[in-house]
Amino acid sequence: MKKVFLAFALLLATLTVQAQDVFSKGSNNVNVGIGLGGNYFPIEASYEHCIKDNLIKGENGSIGIGGYFAWYGDSEKYGGVKWNYNHFVFGVRGAFHYQFVEKLDTYAGLMVGYNVASSSYDGETSVSGSADNVFLPGLYAGARYYFSPNVAVYSELGYGAAYLSAGISFHF
Repeated sequence: MKKVFLAFALLLATLTVQAQDVFSKGSNNVNVGIGLGGNYFPIEASYEHCIKDNLIKGENGSIGIGGYFAWYGDSEKYGGVKWNYNHFVFGVRGAFHYQFVEKLDTYAGLMVGYNVASSSYDGETSVSGSADNVFLPGLYAGARYYFSPNVAVYSELGYGAAYLSAGISFHF
């Protein structure tokens, strides 16, 4: 995972074009997407609010904070019994944004989250209960490309409910 983040950082460092600011103080973003994480495809949503901008040379760099939510489920059959699993991931995130090129918002951050898991099975009797609930600290890096002032596509690499996610982002 460290090699992936290092490669992403090196890629960003090679871009030298200065750009207009797309994530400035007071602005908000809502991301809605799908992730890739092993044998499942979590549905994810996150919100971010910019609390500080113009951190580097008074013209670039900003900090955003917000929340994260994801859900994914799975089912397996063992003999005549079907097991159902549900995972709900809740988190708080903070990110540093730096815009290298016009219309592209690049960022990296930290997440502190919690995975609430439950399981149930259908057999001769139906039973449900909780599975392993776990604390989820995570690092992530991402980018949003704006097609218009209020709509972008995004992709993130890191760990939340998935290692890679992509979707649409709304800026307001």
